[in-house]
Amino acid sequence: MYQLIALPSFTDNYIWLLEHTATATCLVVDPGTAEPVKAWLSQHPKVQLTNILITHHHPDHIGGISELKQLTGAQVYGPSSEKIPARDIALHGGEQLTPLHGLTCQVLAVPGHTLGHIAYLISDDAQAPWLFCGDSLFSGGCGRLFEGTPEQMHHSLTQLSALPDNTLVCCAHEYTASNLRFAAAVEPDNPALAQRIVEVQRLRAANLPTLPSTIALERATNPFLRSDSAQIRKKIDEWQASKNQPKSSNHNAFALLRQWKNEF
Repeated sequence: MYQLIALPSFTDNYIWLLEHTATATCLVVDPGTAEPVKAWLSQHPKVQLTNILITHHHPDHIGGISELKQLTGAQVYGPSSEKIPARDIALHGGEQLTPLHGLTCQVLAVPGHTLGHIAYLISDDAQAPWLFCGDSLFSGGCGRLFEGTPEQMHHSLTQLSALPDNTLVCCAHEYTASNLRFAAAVEPDNPALAQRIVEVQRLRAANLPTLPSTIALERATNPFLRSDSAQIRKKIDEWQASKNQPKSSNHNAFALLRQWKNEF
């Protein structure tokens, strides 16, 4: 049996912890600070942290690595082309790992937010797969393009969108409400999106996480997985017209959508 836990950190980050209860071992993903993980481990003294998985090099994802490794001896996995402190195993994408007993992990290269960004697709035979995608795919949105190109990000998100419907999307930030406000401006007549907004408002009013999402839900409501939609392209054209820009063509709709979100 595996247990997934979202440990809040900073203002809106989540450090994901996945525990295998039978062996009392766990892994964590993107510990930007050690404190939430240390607090959880102190409350579960029989559980051993064995692996630390890192998606990219930004400080709010790597700040706690060295302290946790020194405390627990956990192995650190991270992208090969980025500077990851205390990294033991460098990953390019395409590797197969066994991060906890009974689990398989496929490493996915998802450049865009950063050039070396990777994601971890972890599964067993009994539960829905977990996608730990850092700042590439967000619930209702996607990461800013700090290093990569729109073409790279679009390719990365297309890859993630093709994963099984029940895949649990474990992204690194609680951005869902603000992302869906933008999504509603882009696709105001999407009934699945309207329903999702109501549910997210309920969760946040109760101070509950909106995560994990699912690939099926993202495919139905996330404009960055739907940039080929005729309605979305029409809305992009309207946004461009308001800025006296020429109309978009299909190939640059994603880039314009990301630009619109940056200015929203």
